[in-house]
Amino acid sequence: MLPRHLQSLGRNWIAQFEIPQAFCRSSCPWWAGHSSWAPFQHISAWHSPVDWRSRPFFGPLWNRFASQSLHPYNVTQASYIQMSSPNMESKGEEPLTKKRKCKEHETSESNSGRSSPDDLILNRLQEDIRVPLPHDASVFPVSSNSEGETTHSSGIVKRYWEDFCQHYRGTDLQTSYINSEHLWNNKQFDFSVMSYNILSQDLLEENSRLYRHCRRPVLIWSYRLPNILRELKELDADVLCLQEVQEDHYRTQIKPSLESLGYQCEYKMRTGRKPDGCAICFKLCKFTLLSSNPVEFYRHDIPLLDRDNIGLVLLLQPRVQDISPAICVANTHLLYNTKRGDIKLTQLAILLAEIAGVALQKDGSFCPIVLCGDFNSVPGSPLHSFIREGKLNYEGLTIGKVSGQDRYPRGQRILTIPIWPPSLGISQNCVYVAVEKQNTESTDVTGELDNANSENTTEETSPSTNKVTSNLQHHFSLSSVYSHYLPDSGIPEVTTCHSRSAVTVDYIFYSPVVADFSPQPGEARGVSKGLTLLGRLSLLTEQDLWRVNGLPNENNSSDHLPLLAKFRLEL
Repeated sequence: MLPRHLQSLGRNWIAQFEIPQAFCRSSCPWWAGHSSWAPFQHISAWHSPVDWRSRPFFGPLWNRFASQSLHPYNVTQASYIQMSSPNMESKGEEPLTKKRKCKEHETSESNSGRSSPDDLILNRLQEDIRVPLPHDASVFPVSSNSEGETTHSSGIVKRYWEDFCQHYRGTDLQTSYINSEHLWNNKQFDFSVMSYNILSQDLLEENSRLYRHCRRPVLIWSYRLPNILRELKELDADVLCLQEVQEDHYRTQIKPSLESLGYQCEYKMRTGRKPDGCAICFKLCKFTLLSSNPVEFYRHDIPLLDRDNIGLVLLLQPRVQDISPAICVANTHLLYNTKRGDIKLTQLAILLAEIAGVALQKDGSFCPIVLCGDFNSVPGSPLHSFIREGKLNYEGLTIGKVSGQDRYPRGQRILTIPIWPPSLGISQNCVYVAVEKQNTESTDVTGELDNANSENTTEETSPSTNKVTSNLQHHFSLSSVYSHYLPDSGIPEVTTCHSRSAVTVDYIFYSPVVADFSPQPGEARGVSKGLTLLGRLSLLTEQDLWRVNGLPNENNSSDHLPLLAKFRLEL
């Protein structure tokens, strides 16, 4: 029998390596970390040949096993070296001590001579070295359909493109969209935007309880990365808004891969030494960067804002011959905590204030806005409605109801009035107080030139302006790309699906033109230089996703679905 600590090693350690890629043990989500008694150093990258040298700790047994010169090129790609507990034999599942007492076992020993404990353990280690491929039936069970074809139980998520051209009254838009061989001409600029939470590997490992439904190999980063990059390449969006982008993976793998596809990448890491952040990547052939504005929600002097979430706001200029307005693209990942709606609303207010400063044009209007991200709020929740409708009266609202994620909130406090302290410097209109004051003074000066009685009017309205109420508002006209429910059945669409939840929390909001088709009733507001929604990649229901074993799975390596929409800007 092995000592207890070696049995623990056998139960808990599954190392994976891809040939001829590096051997990465640290990427395994079930690896508990470096143990103090382990006889080897922690390995982050291990290139062939693999040489496990003899260590006195293991005794003569290890010398015999190491002498076999295990070499990565002797096994198949995506191999797994698994040391399982001696109490878990693959044949019969009987403990080793019980097998020694079995009649057949005693007979075999008497015929061939009694084996030493080292021989038994060595045979066990050799038997446990298995080499499954990504589509190995032992890892991914297969089933046969009615036509006799073999299909993997994990399946493929089938999504289709929804074209909205038929919703427009005239035929000019539809004809030009279908017949266009390029994405822009002298009067129109077409572009696509993706929002995708790619699931940070560190967060996956920290929250492994959410992925108990997954097979272990699909959770390994070296398996997940190619799938994620494949999705990004195939969907081929002009602008990528990515969340949960782990900094080390971004720097060494994701950014170089996207740059090779013609993207320029901007990144903001979360504060507080958190390992992930948000990225906005855009095609250099379509846009030039006017400004990049990272947004930090943490404030050391405000107890309410003690979380490390962030946002990123870019101002992009379309590459067209004619003069065109810039496009403001924002990306964020709000706090997850379902019971802290006060923090979520405050984080959103900070982001909206930053967008107001970036998107403001010289004439006082806003340029077209695309707001993407994981808002950790469900459709119809107060936070979601606030973004769409531009106003929210939160009087009497409990903090657990803000995001709508907590289905049965109880014993929670009411939102304070105001939610955030004046020291934050953001008004109830979700703009910076300094900017709002400057705009007010400018308006007052203009009014004095036009009306001699403007001073009296200002004095009468000042008290009401300074009065703090429970009404929040913002000055953007924003619509959601998705309707969030199937039109025929009313079944909710979902953007994330794991062991604990299947809901919509990811969104793409945009500034629509006045005549734009609205996916949701009541969203007819817009601006003259807004965006026209041309189409979107369909979402799925919870039932659809569980047919392929939820998320992540063999083909979809995040617990979120990518959102994709195509817009048109009239020049």
